Amino acid sequence: MKIEIDGVNVHYHVSGSGANVVLLHGWGANIQTFAPVHQALEKNFRVWSIDFPGFGESEEPPQPWTVGDYTMMLEKFLKQLGIHEPILIGHSFGGRVSIKYASKPNCDVRKIILVDSAGIKPKRSLSYYIKVYTYKTFKKLLKLPIINRYEKEILEKAKSKLGSADYKNVSGIMQQTMVKVVNEDLRHHLPHINVPTLLVWGELDEATPVADGKLMEELIPDAGLVVLKNAGHYAYLDKLHEFLVIIDSFLQHEKEEPKS
Repeated sequence: MKIEIDGVNVHYHVSGSGANVVLLHGWGANIQTFAPVHQALEKNFRVWSIDFPGFGESEEPPQPWTVGDYTMMLEKFLKQLGIHEPILIGHSFGGRVSIKYASKPNCDVRKIILVDSAGIKPKRSLSYYIKVYTYKTFKKLLKLPIINRYEKEILEKAKSKLGSADYKNVSGIMQQTMVKVVNEDLRHHLPHINVPTLLVWGELDEATPVADGKLMEELIPDAGLVVLKNAGHYAYLDKLHEFLVIIDSFLQHEKEEPKS
């Protein structure tokens, strides 16, 4: 199914009945990565999976978006489809959007589950800054006479060597969106999340390390952290059965509500 939000066609899938659960995927992924979770939850909940604009079958945003833009999109999605008191389950980038949305004043979110969530801006290594400033130096040099005629070709080669896989595998608008997204630190939003929050992390997650989960647990007033052994950044897939048992317990009260 698709819905138009501010001129952007957003693809989603919905099934089941009961309390509303909204699944928000990570950067570079789509609703298919949450399919096993969707299928498990639809037995007891009304489950909504969304392709964020720029991913899956949804259209790209018209210009580079921030986390705030994606959060606004989610707010309008929920409003247009009449989704009240949702339970948000956000993985990685989807966690960013969940954090920003759930920290809004008078938000009607019931509970949130953050899985290997992004949102804590990392301390960058020396090699990272060398890459960034090497690229910036390239851009300045390419403004010089004669060289500037080859600017586009040289920059593309530089990006291919210096950029991350996530950055290289998307369009120009989404590359600029990624830069805006990863440079936003959301830790100041965490104390404003006033709903029960479950944090699930992979012990071996290198993209968003367990230390991020521990910090979120400290800063969110009503939060608990579960670390899954021998799981990575996609902990919910690496340890699917364990993940489903954990969230089933966390959502037991909502699971027992009469189906609508």
